[in-house]
Parts: sequence; C-alpha cells; structure tokens
Amino acid sequence: LSWAHRPGLSPAAAAALLVSGPEGEMLWLDVAHRPGRAPWVRLMGRYLLPPCKQRWHTCAAFLPQGELLVCGDRRGSLLVFPCSSSSAWAAESTTIASGGTDPVSEESRSELEPSCLLHKGALPLESPLSLLFGLHGKTGVTSVTCHKGYIYSTGRDGVYRQVRLQDQQLEVLWKHRPCKGLQWIEELRFTPDGDLLVLGFHADNFVVWSSRTGENLHCIPCGGGHRSWSYCSSPLAEAFAFIKSGDVMLYCREAEPCEQQVLLASLHGREITCVRRLGAVEVPGHTALNVLVTGSEDTTACVLVLSEHSRAAVPLTRLSDHISSVRTLALAGPTGPGDAGFGDKGLSALLFSAGGRAQIECYRLLCAGDPTSESAVACHVIHVASHRLDEHWERKKNRHKLIKMDPETRYMSLSVVPKTTTEQLSTPWKFLAAACSDGSVRVFGLLEAARKLVLVAESFHHQRCVLKVEAFLHTGTGGERRHLLCSAATDGSVAFWDITSPIRDAVDTLHQTEGEMQPLALGAPLLTVTVHSCGVNSLHVSKMPEGQYLVASGSDDGSIHVCLLGVSLGRGEATAGTSLQVLERLSRPCAHAAHVTGIRVLRSDLLLSASVDQRLILWQWGQGGLIPLSTTFFHVPDLAELDCWEVAEAGKELRYYCVLCGQGLEMLSGTAL
Repeated sequence: LSWAHRPGLSPAAAAALLVSGPEGEMLWLDVAHRPGRAPWVRLMGRYLLPPCKQRWHTCAAFLPQGELLVCGDRRGSLLVFPCSSSSAWAAESTTIASGGTDPVSEESRSELEPSCLLHKGALPLESPLSLLFGLHGKTGVTSVTCHKGYIYSTGRDGVYRQVRLQDQQLEVLWKHRPCKGLQWIEELRFTPDGDLLVLGFHADNFVVWSSRTGENLHCIPCGGGHRSWSYCSSPLAEAFAFIKSGDVMLYCREAEPCEQQVLLASLHGREITCVRRLGAVEVPGHTALNVLVTGSEDTTACVLVLSEHSRAAVPLTRLSDHISSVRTLALAGPTGPGDAGFGDKGLSALLFSAGGRAQIECYRLLCAGDPTSESAVACHVIHVASHRLDEHWERKKNRHKLIKMDPETRYMSLSVVPKTTTEQLSTPWKFLAAACSDGSVRVFGLLEAARKLVLVAESFHHQRCVLKVEAFLHTGTGGERRHLLCSAATDGSVAFWDITSPIRDAVDTLHQTEGEMQPLALGAPLLTVTVHSCGVNSLHVSKMPEGQYLVASGSDDGSIHVCLLGVSLGRGEATAGTSLQVLERLSRPCAHAAHVTGIRVLRSDLLLSASVDQRLILWQWGQGGLIPLSTTFFHVPDLAELDCWEVAEAGKELRYYCVLCGQGLEMLSGTAL
C-alpha cells in the first residue's frame, strides 16, 4: 500500500491509494474524507507491473504536467502509466455497478462502495508506457518526487536520479551520490530556500543530509533502516517516529541555535586538480557571469559561477559519477544561443571528465540565466555516456577468485579532436584523445544520440606514463584537413601524430558494426622531439598567422620550451603525405623555481606560465628569446592547472583572464598582457 497526492486536490479532502495485488496487478483507488461518515472509496484504474520475483510497487506519484502516474517497484524499476483512460473507464464502471445509466447519488453510492472491487474487470488492465528496468538495482525504489518539471527517484543503492519525461518516455539525466556510506536513501525534500534535503539511514542512524552545505543537518540514533517511519521538521523543533520491534518510538528535539558560522564555503573536499571555463552567461541586472567546471581528488566535478563583481564562487551542480579522483576535463563546444528551452543567451557544451580507475564520463551541460535563483544561472545536466577499460572485468563471474594482472590505469589528460563531423554518418561522431598512465595514447569516439563512448584507436609508443595530449586541426591551402595530435610523457619527449586516417577508418568501422569495434592501431608518430630532461607537466599548441604552430611546454625542472612547427601536406590522402618540421626551438632553463604546471600561448608573441612556486609570469617570445615582462604572485598553493580566455572590452581593447586551481581557486585579469 502507498498513498499519492492528486494534483489539484486538497490532501485533507482526498488522496489516491495504490494497492499491489497478486500477479503484478496494481489498483488505483480514490479515497475521499467525509467528516462523521465512512470514507468514500472509488476504483479508478488497474495497472500491470513488469514480471519479477518480488512483483509489487513501493512508491508512486502523479505527474502535474499530464495525466500520468509514475511509480517505482521492488525490483528497482521506474514506470509510467496513463491515467486519463482509467478515469473515463472508472466513471463508466461506477454506472455499471449501480445497474443503470444515470449517475448514482451520494447516498446510494456509499452503499455500493464495499462491492467496488467486484466490478474491477470493467476497467482495462494498463501496461506501462515507459519502463526503466532495474534503475536502482535489486533493492528497490524508495520514493519518487516531482519538482519543477523533473522526476527524482531514490533507492537503496545509495544514489538519487533526475529523470525527465519526453514524449511519454522516461530519460535519465544524471545520478548523484550524496555522501559516502549513505546507502539507504529514503526520500528527497525540496525546501523553500532552494536546498535539497536527502533523508535516509546511515549505519544505525537516521540522517538528514543537505546538498547545499554537503553536511548532515540531523543524525538520530534509531538502530538502522526502518521501513515504517515519519519525519517532520520546523524552525522550532523536529520529530522522528519509527517502529522498532513492534513498538512505536518517537524522537523529539527543539531547535538549537547554530553556533557555527561558515565564512567561506568550500568548493571541494580535497585538492582541485583541473579547471575549464565553459563560457559567460548574460543575466539582466548582472555583469557577465563566468561558468567554470572544476575536478578534484574528492572524486567529484563541480559546475560553478564565478562573478568578477561579487568575487564569489557559487556552485550550480555537482557531478559524482566517478569512483576515483577526477584528474582532467575537456569541453566540446560550447555552443552559443539557440538551444531549445534555454532562450537566446544559453550555453551548451559536452563535458568530458576522466581520472583514476580508467574512467571517462560524458555530460551535456545546458546553462542559462535565471534571475530568480541565488546564482542567477540555471544549469541542467544530462549524463550522456561513460567508459571504463576494465568493464569486461566487472562483468566476470567469480572475479574475487582471480588475480587482476593489469594495474589500474589513470587518465592524465584529455583533448577533444576539433571539427570531426563526418558526412558518412547521419549522426556526427566526436573524438577524444586521452593520455594514459600505462604509457598509451588512446582515441575514443562518442555518438551522443546513441549515448555510446567507444575506444577506437591506441598506441603504446611512449612506453611510459603519458602526461599531456593536445589535438589540433591543420587546413592546407587546398582546403584538405589533417587532424594532428601532440603527446608528452615523463621522459621529456613530445610526439606528434597524424590521426586523420585512424579516425576515418574508425568512422567506417563504427558505421558497419553499429557502434562496436576493436581498437585500431594509432600507428607511429610523425615526429618525436625531446624537449625536457624530465616529465612534461604542461602543454599548449597555438596556431600562428602563417599556418605554423607554436608548441609551448613546461617541465618538472622548472624549464619552459617553445618550438615552432611547420606542416606540409603531400598530394595523397594517406598519413604518409603529412610531414612535420621543427623550424625554430627555444628553451628557458630555470624559468620557475618549481614545477611548471600551467602554460598558455596568448598571442604569437606572448606566453603565460604558472608554477608551484606561486608565480604567474608573462613572457615575450621573439628573436631575442623568452623575455619576462611581468610577474604576478597568486595565492593558490600546489598549483595544478590554469585556463585562460580573452574578452574584448570597450575601445576594442583585449582583456585577458586567467583562472588557477590547486589548493583553492583564483581568477586574475589584466590588460597589459
């Protein structure tokens, strides 16, 4: 049995009762409260649950946007049933039960209520319109909630999910794991001030977890997970009732003044390892708001708004699909205005995140101005695809009896291959290059419409940990394109690849095999240059006006290396027709006093570098070598990465912005660059 609120009706007057019976049949009964008289019960619909061992529903809710019923079952599935046809049949069945065609009066109807189930055969047995089988695993769905047009489901698998309904079909957008150890999530509650409270059982305690502050607001010792419980809170007190060993237990506590004041909320629980700027959102009454994405050792990625005016970072959403640290991020896009449902000033981009346990996650981010929210920006996330190299190992039976020979691979860097839209396929593929700790350079293909992320090519040329990759596009004088890739390893070497042919072959193979293939050989690099004596921690490739490329790198030994690369194309379409030549190279030893972990080419003659020594240095590159122009000290210890962008201000003057991450986050800007 479960109760569900009917939209448009007062909960004190009427409610819907869902009853699961034998052979997966679920009945919808409307129950009306009549003071001083017996409740009025009316059969409204019959539904058929999917076959499984434990065939009953656990929760249900009516969708406000249409005559639909969404429910979860004991098998962990989420289902959608129609309600409009059931309501029409219910009216007719009531007439049949009365033995006539005229509407029955209230007095006679009360006498017929005990026999309403005898005529349930007059109602059709509805099958689900949409089904997400086993969404929350075999432990069942604990609650479904509708909020602002989205469906939120919880389960005893330790996660809650956001689901949307399109064309009467359920689509999972993302999932979130609130905190470590909270495996038994019972319910979600949205507060008027915009916070999301997660109610559940952690070990032998009942907890109320705040998604805004990331901490437990209440922790009540009760002995563990109780199937019958109720929780109520107000600004003055809170109460928790539960059944334990047949006894009804009540826990009450008055509200206590909060003695702890948060001066500055943290973005992550551990070091920030990577940062990328998504773009700027224009909001009426606000200056342009920069949307950033950060990844951390705490296994989460955070989408946040950073305002130059207020100097505050406000998190929009957190992505918690990773099982290990998030090491690197990459963006495909972003695209500008014109996305459906996001007005004329929205941002849309594909976000790739990767790190430990050889795991890559892909999301579609949709950001638009929202003056009603605290951050003035609304961010919607759609989980597109994921990939793990050892997925076949996870599916093995009795794997606990076996020894896993391959070490855990970690993705060190990602780079999206630009402009790979193909004419061979009706749906364009996007390709992603990854630097891996097992000594390989891998290329993945993404088909967003099918939500597939496939490994298409790889090479173990470096034979040691690959730290950085950068993909770039070269267009010849005749319009021919070459997709080039630059990779750097721990031995100080930088390799340049032409991946045009592997990508073309991968597209043909994926088209023939419907998105499944064995990885191809990436081949040998066109050119390998040793630029440092130890690991390359930062790498950037920038196109020069003459069609050449400036490759800048920074190393563990504090040195900076710059080389000018020339590309020549043969008449053939094969990779053999591409040749690379180092036209000029320059090295600056001891440019910094510690690891150079961030480097960017701003212009053909300007270079920006950042190091663990907490110095941001602007260099001029030219015939005289690398000449330092300015040095800025920043406040972020253990710098991990930087990202830069430029903004054209009044008078057509360019202003450069730089965001740095490590043990914190900092944004700098300047016009003298």
